[in-house]
Amino acid sequence: MSKPIGIVAKPGSSKVNKTGTWRTSRPVFLHKNCNDCRICVMVCPDGVIFGSDSNYDADLDYCKGCGICARECPTDDIEMVLEVK
Repeated sequence: MSKPIGIVAKPGSSKVNKTGTWRTSRPVFLHKNCNDCRICVMVCPDGVIFGSDSNYDADLDYCKGCGICARECPTDDIEMVLEVK
């Protein structure tokens, strides 16, 4: 997997970057209305969204749960849900 443009560190490149344990909400990709615009991939500040052909997901080991992907999705195909351990 190539490093996305604008990302300083590749997800998973360091154990200290693993942040999913303190997240309070997480993105759920519904895979119903995605138009393959890739806006979620471009706006993710941590570069943890991956996929292709309208089938995207987030690496939850590194996702901080900021919700930017869900807010910016033009088709509302990403929902933020309460993190349950």
